[in-house]
Amino acid sequence: MRKLERILNLNKIVLASQSPRRKELMQLLDYDFIVAKSDVEEVFDYSLEVEEMAMDLALQKAKDVAKFFPDAIVLGFDTIVVYKDKVLGKPKDDLEAEEMLTMLSGATHRVITGVAFIFDEKEEVFYSSTDVVFEKLERKEVMDYIKSKEHVDKAGAYGIQGKAAKFVREIAGDFYNVMGLPVSMLYERLKKYQ
Repeated sequence: MRKLERILNLNKIVLASQSPRRKELMQLLDYDFIVAKSDVEEVFDYSLEVEEMAMDLALQKAKDVAKFFPDAIVLGFDTIVVYKDKVLGKPKDDLEAEEMLTMLSGATHRVITGVAFIFDEKEEVFYSSTDVVFEKLERKEVMDYIKSKEHVDKAGAYGIQGKAAKFVREIAGDFYNVMGLPVSMLYERLKKYQ
């Protein structure tokens, strides 16, 4: 039995994220796991392509947690929203959230989730990309959404699984990727070790 298979059977998977959305989506994979917070500050390296940027941050988070769990599979994630080559992270305040949502109104943007996992000193990184099209939003809709505080701690200032669902005209790609964890892609990567 390979070492990674033993790890999966012993349920030693560590999610390097305290996102309740990622925790919920990880539960769909039917693996037991624990959650450990990464202390990595999300600072974008603008010298990288956007996909590399998401993967780099995901790897930093996984490495930060992996040092405490040397015998486990450690999974790190980072989700960014990209509109016309502009990277939209988590808004720092309501004003920035308003700017982001106004920018996304009536337009198509990309949601990229970088995924990294570390096991036995080996690293694997990959990403998933989804195109999202927003309806044209009136300012009142934007302000009402911001009042709900759902935008807090979310890349691009919205959560597709919540009240912002009514803004989404269509998506092309993995819906769960927009929530921050490409479920099927991650499952397929983990399956190959069994």
